[in-house]
Amino acid sequence: MEFGAITQYVDVAQIVLYMFWAFFAGLIYYLARENHREGYPMDNGHLQGGPVQIGWPMPEPKVFKMADGREILAPDVNRVDGSYTAQPAHAWLGAPLDPVGDPLLAGVGPGAWAARADEPDLYHGNHIKIVPLRVAADHGVMSPDIDPRGLPVYGADRFEAGHVKDLWVDRCEMMFRYIEVSLHSGGTVLLPMTFSRSRRRTCSAPWLCPARTIGSSGSTVARKKSNAWATSR
Repeated sequence: MEFGAITQYVDVAQIVLYMFWAFFAGLIYYLARENHREGYPMDNGHLQGGPVQIGWPMPEPKVFKMADGREILAPDVNRVDGSYTAQPAHAWLGAPLDPVGDPLLAGVGPGAWAARADEPDLYHGNHIKIVPLRVAADHGVMSPDIDPRGLPVYGADRFEAGHVKDLWVDRCEMMFRYIEVSLHSGGTVLLPMTFSRSRRRTCSAPWLCPARTIGSSGSTVARKKSNAWATSR
């Protein structure tokens, strides 16, 4: 037998190769299970009673300690995903969900949103990341850009819903994230900056619900809970 051979048909190199294959298969299995911590168990849209475990096995729940002292369990079978009104477009599992009723209020499709923790995002020093300009006094609107504060806000139906009360700035990315709109019907909502268009005399949201709906009930995508909503006003 040659050097390194254990028998006439097995040698050290062959055993090392098999060990590497076994290790690599185990690594793939481990990474695939760890990848199922966020967003699992899933709701396939056909079964009732909340999320269920289907397909690839999930890992055991693990506690993650956050910088602010909170503890998060992942995966969490008791997580709150919010409610939606939709029905599968086809009979097979994993089919797309068609909104039922108002598409912007159905919770899927164009009005889909994630039930994030009702806590503001923080950056270094435990400072709140997204705040209004009345809190971030060292930020402002650079000239010659338009400062929309005080301007009337119009929806897709060209009816006035309210006026711009303030701007919410992302102090990490140095950009405005939301427009705070004071409604004529009372209360305020956050309008995503990317859904608005500011001009010298008006501020419009031509891609959102009609202004009459916003002004009467406040039921728009802008009222959905965001990572900035918990910030004190």
